[in-house]
Amino acid sequence: MEKLSLISACKNNERSAQKELYDTYSSYILGICMRYLKKRDEAEDAMIQSFYRIMKKIGSYNGSGSFEGWMRRIAVNECLMQIRKKKMLLVDIDGATQVANKEQSIAEILEYKELLEVLDELPTGYRTVFNLYVIEGYKHREIAEELNISINTSKSQLILARKRLAEILSKKKQYHQFRS
Repeated sequence: MEKLSLISACKNNERSAQKELYDTYSSYILGICMRYLKKRDEAEDAMIQSFYRIMKKIGSYNGSGSFEGWMRRIAVNECLMQIRKKKMLLVDIDGATQVANKEQSIAEILEYKELLEVLDELPTGYRTVFNLYVIEGYKHREIAEELNISINTSKSQLILARKRLAEILSKKKQYHQFRS
């Protein structure tokens, strides 16, 4: 079924269309959730809840902007709500100000699967801010509002996430060189 027809059928609560939408986009939404939530079962729960919200709110999708982007926003918000529910609070470290001189985008260096594995090694706060800033394209002001933290906390979490990622990647590189 064509995407616009599928969306229209979902707006009319057609079960077969809802199943097709789920089958088509479940791996996409799960991938988003896996970036935010370490445990697969938590990511799967967030994916299911995201689809519940998508089906419930699909009538509000007016066709402006990409449908995938609209669904991604719902999934990201669901993951953030789960993080808040579990009280995985960010540590406020306003004093962190050093940034590596020549930062490279982690996404440019690693394959997607490797990126997920490396991101899983980050503390929740670092991973959340990194995902929102680097992958989703949020600004620090938006992250601060979304997570109810200060802009400086968002910036420091990103700095610390990048520093930790550099350490993890350095260890991985040393390990691979040792094994070669």
